[in-house]
Amino acid sequence: MRFDIITVLPGLLESPFAHSILQRAQKKGLTEIHVHNLREYATNKQKSVDDYPDGGGSGMVMQIAPFAACIEQLQSERKYDEIIYMTPDGETLNQEMANGLSSSNKNIIILCGHYKGIDQRIRDIYVTKEISIGDYVLSGGELPAAILVDAIVRVIPGVLSDETSALSDSFQDGLLDAPIYTRPVDWNGHKVPDILLSGHEAKITAWRHEQQLQRTKERRPDLLND
Repeated sequence: MRFDIITVLPGLLESPFAHSILQRAQKKGLTEIHVHNLREYATNKQKSVDDYPDGGGSGMVMQIAPFAACIEQLQSERKYDEIIYMTPDGETLNQEMANGLSSSNKNIIILCGHYKGIDQRIRDIYVTKEISIGDYVLSGGELPAAILVDAIVRVIPGVLSDETSALSDSFQDGLLDAPIYTRPVDWNGHKVPDILLSGHEAKITAWRHEQQLQRTKERRPDLLND
């Protein structure tokens, strides 16, 4: 998969993509992540990409022309399956959405808003999907974009060393994950549950599923009601 992220602050995205699983996915050739500085597409000498909102009000609005120029240049080079705008009023990101984007797309553009937001015409003309990472507001779309890319890339086949690991994550089956343990078996009197040391695979699987249901009921009952 290829991701092209358009942002006014490309420096914010340097670290998230240069370490751990996302770095390994790029080295394996399973994904490409390209970050584009929106200011390079500004139409004025000052390289500004925002202006006052029409109709008055506080804050600044990101202009349509720089986004349009960057998007159209990218579209002239390849076909894109989605153009995604990260916004608090978008559809809330969940595991099912991440799985779907991972399996059904090859090239994705992600737009990062900043200031008060972006000109609505960008959303009307270019954007095919709008995604939120939760009911709160951040200073810009860069961190949400990094979260979205991470959620998509980690479920691409071959990215994780143990592909079954992603399949057992929370939300993959609509439930939270069961408690997990590792050595030592006894740490200051706090012991690993005996069932996990039994070697009985069927009983361990049943115990984990029971724990998943219990944890989900306690912490996220809304998932059981869907």
